[in-house]
Amino acid sequence: MPRTTAPTPEEPDEGSKAARQRRPQGDGGLRWSESRQRWIAEITIGYTPEGKRIVRSASDRSKSKALKKLHQKLRDREDGLPSEDTRYTVAQAVENWLEHGLNGRDPSTVQTKRFLAAKHIIPELGARKLRELSADDVDTWLSRKAKQVSTRTLQELRSILKRSVARAQARDKVKRNVVLLCELPKGRPG
Repeated sequence: MPRTTAPTPEEPDEGSKAARQRRPQGDGGLRWSESRQRWIAEITIGYTPEGKRIVRSASDRSKSKALKKLHQKLRDREDGLPSEDTRYTVAQAVENWLEHGLNGRDPSTVQTKRFLAAKHIIPELGARKLRELSADDVDTWLSRKAKQVSTRTLQELRSILKRSVARAQARDKVKRNVVLLCELPKGRPG
């Protein structure tokens, strides 16, 4: 008499729950975080030169919303779009540009750019997440500044912000540079 055996827990059959829960390799992961009380969806997008994984994650209280966010990241990755850093702020972008983008410039130029950034950009736009910065935000900010500073200073401020966002864009911190979409208003007479 032939002996039939049921599948063991290590070998789930095709229709079992364990077989359906396994995600394909490279498709990201989904887990419940007890400490945060949220579903965490993660995807590895590459590795640093030191060999450390670069992971982008999304979270939500709902499993389906967390999965939806993960699928959006996967779609962006397949389309060749950069995976932007969701915590990167305007202040971090400006500081990064001031530190690395002004190499070889005259010390007085560097001092002027640092002063303008510290007085006008970082206090008003710095806390904003870079990926959430919109052209309307920049237009509103420029209009407000046009009442306080000259047209030449406005040009400098827009230039600093534009170059900072462009540097962040080149490093996959943001998908597009919204400052390029903004018109420069006329400032106060010099």
